Amino acid sequence: MASRGIIPVLVLGIGISFIQAPVIYAEGTGTEQERIPLVGSEAAVLIDADSGVVLYGKNAEQPLYPASITKIVTAIIAIEEGNLGDIVTVSKEARHEDGTRVYLAEGEQVTLEKLVYGMLINSGNDAATAIAEHMDGSKEAFAERMNRFVQENVGVTHSRFTNPSGLPDPEMVTTAEDMALIARYAMRNETFRKIVSTKSMPWNGQEWQSELVNHNKMLWNYEGANGVKNGYTTAAGNTLVTSATRAGVDLIAVVLRASGSELAYSDTAKMLDYGFADFYAKTFFHENEEYVREDESAAVKWTADKAITALVPNGTNPGSVVSQDGEVLIDTPYGEQSVGSLTETDRVEKKASEDSRTASERTGTEETGKHGNRALWLALAAAGLVLFWGWLRKRRRRRRNRSYGRRDGWR
Repeated sequence: MASRGIIPVLVLGIGISFIQAPVIYAEGTGTEQERIPLVGSEAAVLIDADSGVVLYGKNAEQPLYPASITKIVTAIIAIEEGNLGDIVTVSKEARHEDGTRVYLAEGEQVTLEKLVYGMLINSGNDAATAIAEHMDGSKEAFAERMNRFVQENVGVTHSRFTNPSGLPDPEMVTTAEDMALIARYAMRNETFRKIVSTKSMPWNGQEWQSELVNHNKMLWNYEGANGVKNGYTTAAGNTLVTSATRAGVDLIAVVLRASGSELAYSDTAKMLDYGFADFYAKTFFHENEEYVREDESAAVKWTADKAITALVPNGTNPGSVVSQDGEVLIDTPYGEQSVGSLTETDRVEKKASEDSRTASERTGTEETGKHGNRALWLALAAAGLVLFWGWLRKRRRRRRNRSYGRRDGWR
């Protein structure tokens, strides 16, 4: 009787624990949520730069205006698809571009590399236009390249860029998650990392001699910050993309449509603090570790080219599954996410001939069974006919005997 009372209590306790567990990952108040960042910006996201896993999100897929963080895309294209040693001749349109500039002169000749520095450190819209015109002849043609690049190289699909600088355009939108993934891609390039982490540099232009000071205050105000770009327009509000590294952990934080620069910086710091303090790196596959996945058609061996790790919440120990394509997937508070991919190193197909032989043998067995059953029924039928024939003969004999008796006068 005592056990009957214990079982409902245990079930109730387990049910409560499952109901309460996800709360730790949501915004709110309470002892279990005190460390969760309360973000005031309209949209925000924090990702593990190594795996790409989302650690925190608020309206992370909401389309919003990017402002000057657009220049992250322009810069990585110039670095990867251009020649930084090229000499760029500044056009009249670039010279008279709207917004923040590095005061390029019409006809001035500048290296592509110097333009990238001026665009990222001082947010020069004139430098962005000069880069676009040099690479594709016009801002419109370069914008087409931008959209192809982020879709094909980065894999984001919710962003649309219409100019290289981020100047207001109703059709130009991005999301916090897209920008985090774009920054993650860009920060893998050493040249890009070097430029966005540069705090200041001398600028000796034809019409402007000065010292450029990086507009991203996180480089001075947050320990471990090493990039990447801030932005502002009236329509977009304040936008900020930040990369930071501590103790070998790389994080990327994005905020969109903050009501002021201080809110953008404080929201970013909260998310980064949360990422560094409340997560640990778990290894799901070690380098060269193998995994065999078998299905009806083949047995496939997958191998990890490098260790696959991801940040997971402290106090948790999630498992992983490997998809048919070799993706390593884990369950997170923000759904199932990929933490990396394995490489196919061997495949053993289940041969069709063996399958055919097995099917043939199975068919032969079935046919043998059918023939055996038929022979049995035939034998039984023959035996029945023999018995029936014997009974008829016996019956006729008795009738003849009776007839003989009557003829002999038997009554």
